[in-house]
Amino acid sequence: MKLPDYLDPMTLSLVCTVVLASIFPARGDLVEFFQVLTTAAIALLFFMHGAKLSREAIIAGSSHWRLHLWIMGSTFVMFPLLGLLFTWWRPVPMSQEMYDGFLYLAILPATVQSSIAFTSLAGGNVAAAVCSASASSLLGVFISPLLVGLVMHVHGAGGNIRQFGSIMLQLLAPFVAGHLMRPWIAGWLGRHKNIVGKTDRASILLVVYSAFSEAVTHGIWHRVSPGSLMLILVSCLGFLSVIMFINVWCARRLGFNRQDEITLLFCGSKKSLANGIPMANILFPAASVGVMVLPLMIFHQVQLMLCAVLARRYKNKAQQALTAGKKHPVRVNR
Repeated sequence: MKLPDYLDPMTLSLVCTVVLASIFPARGDLVEFFQVLTTAAIALLFFMHGAKLSREAIIAGSSHWRLHLWIMGSTFVMFPLLGLLFTWWRPVPMSQEMYDGFLYLAILPATVQSSIAFTSLAGGNVAAAVCSASASSLLGVFISPLLVGLVMHVHGAGGNIRQFGSIMLQLLAPFVAGHLMRPWIAGWLGRHKNIVGKTDRASILLVVYSAFSEAVTHGIWHRVSPGSLMLILVSCLGFLSVIMFINVWCARRLGFNRQDEITLLFCGSKKSLANGIPMANILFPAASVGVMVLPLMIFHQVQLMLCAVLARRYKNKAQQALTAGKKHPVRVNR
């Protein structure tokens, strides 16, 4: 049975992984085994990200500096400010760990693949989307841990030298290595996109299983009720709606054309599950990672569903305008 277009198979896999970890969490000697395997999976994940990064596409879209500046501002300034406001205001009854999870969500970089895909579907500036999304992913390796140390007060997330070294070793080094090897492996990656995609997803699922196994052994489901999950869902929808409204308003006030408005909307409102979960595994204590990434996992599905609807709406409007232009061509008086 084919899934609806707005329903992400990755999210279903995440739900199944969480259920599996809840019923059969890793215990005893398996914990150390999965820690080693998770470290290797994170390195492989970022190696693949680096290898898929096209310098040609980045150069093609890099000249539009005003658009890139606003996308980076949305990702690393407006979103964190919204997260700080949310945790200060506390509009819904949630635990401190949940609010910390939302704050962590707010400081993450943007996604790469889905940002570009939705921009392309809606008829936006694809070259600029490739440039901004890729730059956000790379800069996020530095900026997000720095912001964690500046704005969060979770034990173990202070951004010390040891954590910085772990980030460099597990995230940046494989990323750079993959990008440097791109001239030799780009052809193979292009011919085996399905294998590469499955490797990406398997790496994330392994990290999620390891994180939730640890969380289950520390009683996560005694702290997170179904009501809390619903509050997280509603809060994620509110988060995304506010940031999208701000991005569209800014795009129109600043005089961006329709293509650039679409790019700002989709690249400036996303948060990366692929970067966020591995990074949380490094930055936060193992017992708190499962709770910390719950808002991110739910936000991931919310952003895909809402962006799918908006992308189709932009596409349909463009097709209607094109059809109307063909039916009523502009006459030139001579």
